Amino acid sequence: MEQAPHLPAADQADHTALAATVAALQPRAKRELAELVAFKSVADPAQFPRSECEAAARWVVEALEAEGFRDVALLDTPDGTQSVYGLLPGPAGAPTVLLYAHYDVQPPLDEDAWLTPPFELTDRDGRWYGRGAADCKGGLIMHLTALRALKEHGGVPVNVKVIVEGSEEQGTGGLERYAEAHPELLAADTIVIGDAGNFRVGLPTVTATLRGMTLLRVSVDTLEGNLHSGQFGGAAPDALAALIRMLDSLRAEDGSTAVEGLASDAVWEGLTYEEEDFRKDAKVLDGVELIGAGTVADRIWMRPAVTVLGIDCPPVIGATPSVQASARALVSLRVPPGVAASEANRLLSEHLRAAAPWGARVAVEQIGEGQPFRADTSSPAYEAMRVAMRVAYDGQEMATAGQGGSIPLCNTLSSLYPEAEILLIGLSEPEAQIHAVNESVSPEELEKLSLTEALFLTAYAAGKR
Repeated sequence: MEQAPHLPAADQADHTALAATVAALQPRAKRELAELVAFKSVADPAQFPRSECEAAARWVVEALEAEGFRDVALLDTPDGTQSVYGLLPGPAGAPTVLLYAHYDVQPPLDEDAWLTPPFELTDRDGRWYGRGAADCKGGLIMHLTALRALKEHGGVPVNVKVIVEGSEEQGTGGLERYAEAHPELLAADTIVIGDAGNFRVGLPTVTATLRGMTLLRVSVDTLEGNLHSGQFGGAAPDALAALIRMLDSLRAEDGSTAVEGLASDAVWEGLTYEEEDFRKDAKVLDGVELIGAGTVADRIWMRPAVTVLGIDCPPVIGATPSVQASARALVSLRVPPGVAASEANRLLSEHLRAAAPWGARVAVEQIGEGQPFRADTSSPAYEAMRVAMRVAYDGQEMATAGQGGSIPLCNTLSSLYPEAEILLIGLSEPEAQIHAVNESVSPEELEKLSLTEALFLTAYAAGKR
């Protein structure tokens, strides 16, 4: 019979002992995170060799096998990447919890802008710096630390499945399609996605909503080849100028995303994100205004956001006086909860085509997609997490926030396992600067969230008895 989630009849000394074990495991956590960060596991063979991702995946396989996981396997997903799966059996009749992380990372961007090498975990000013330290190699270390601590205090009280993805950052959907083809593999009563983060360092937070995304490549052609701007400029249609007009049409005067037919007025009800805090987190320059309308939380958690990720055009150095025949851009659209990514993709594609001036020829190709997500925060698993966070964070109550980013697997899992409870926690708080240069993780957050997860599994198992 299911009971209200609680920590079993253990006094504060027991919780203190578990916390001491998690603390004692931190040197190992740092050492292993350094090993993981050293892999340049960017799942883009145009930037880094595939062997880097393969080596990272093998590291995960060996780590799971060393912890006694069964059925450990490298899953060759349809997008050509590898994910890692393993099962750790628990007591008879115990519920099953799926723990998720990903080992692939964003490119380092400008390596010269890093204060320390991006693929070398570096301890500086109380944080550990390195690409993937927070997003999301640290999430895997969090899972491992929690399980190791529980083993030293009576054992892991649930069946645990672990899935570590190899292409989350690319949005290519390999693991989603693999899961759809093998629906029994990841089936679980509760799923903990270790790829989110606290609203602030020290404020325990679960993420209740995620925006989805669609990623498009738009190409514009106007001429058979480039032309001399003096001889032909003024009458010859410039493809780059056409593309600039098209991209500009995606924003209203105040900077709000303005895709024809896509609503941009949803409201966030919950934790407040003050503008001054956001300016500090985003490192907005003095005198530069924020864009969009509504509260900050409305804008980044509940409304669409278009971003031009890149433009193919001549660089300033080496440019010639030419009218451009062709140009293209990579455009990302973050999709708010309640909107299907496929519908957002259709609207964005139609908007770009309609915005093309001078009869320019436009081709739009979708190269990535992820669905938005909204969790049921009233479920028993959320209550168990509330209990765990309160203990791990010394009485601090759990906050509920949204996240503007996407974790495409969430909606796939929600569709495959509609009865499963899905929780999002992790190490990507604002100071982590994920996806930017000088990404870092707070070792204090790693320790507290590892303890949180251990306490959560204990409380959740107790509530299921």
